[in-house]
Amino acid sequence: MTPPSAPNEIRNRHGERLAFRFVHGAPDDAARLLVVIGHGLTSDMDRPWSEALSEALAARGIASLRLAFSGNGRSEGEFADSTITKEVSDLGDALDACIGWRKGYVGHSMGGAVGMLRAAADERIDALVSLSAVTHTREFVDRMFGDLKPGEPMLGKPHCPFSPHLREDLHAYDTLAPRAADVRVPWLMVHGDADEVVPVTHSVDLVAAAGPNAELVRLPGVDHSFTGAGLSQLVDAVVPWLAAQLGS
Repeated sequence: MTPPSAPNEIRNRHGERLAFRFVHGAPDDAARLLVVIGHGLTSDMDRPWSEALSEALAARGIASLRLAFSGNGRSEGEFADSTITKEVSDLGDALDACIGWRKGYVGHSMGGAVGMLRAAADERIDALVSLSAVTHTREFVDRMFGDLKPGEPMLGKPHCPFSPHLREDLHAYDTLAPRAADVRVPWLMVHGDADEVVPVTHSVDLVAAAGPNAELVRLPGVDHSFTGAGLSQLVDAVVPWLAAQLGS
């Protein structure tokens, strides 16, 4: 059977082109397994943790697609329009473009929240991984960006202006814990207990609200971005789990 091909282009329902980086699984994508990887708020598709995951997945025969949500990186759209709700929609459009694969999703930080919401309503995600995921969305935006005025840079990044649309969207969700039980696929949460951006209690609360299909791996001394030794710990926790769940 001929393996499925990588998408040539991904556009969201607003017509915006979404940038992505596709990494083939050895040998020649014969396993027909694909993991879509989503970044966090103010981030992009090429980060040390996501690149390391792509490489390790490829070695296990699993392809990966690192997605840049609209308004981020080289994707079309305005960052000021970026919200969880829009990124959940972007992820659905990316899945539409990936035909013929058995698919997993890995999301970091706000991208983890995006994946949880998508997986709760979309049967095309067969395994879910949430990395340092935001659970309490109102608490997160108020703590991290409560002092910012519209248009001021988020985390010192001029290309990421703070928008009231983001605050309103995160306030509307308030917390994602009540929706956790709607995720019925195998679900792995990985969170460093030295996370300075999203406290590990977010994942503790999320796994407590989820069903028996969910599990939490706490990484001692690891920060939000899995720097240093946290990178290998992340890969060791996630890649064998995905290979087992997807059937590699």
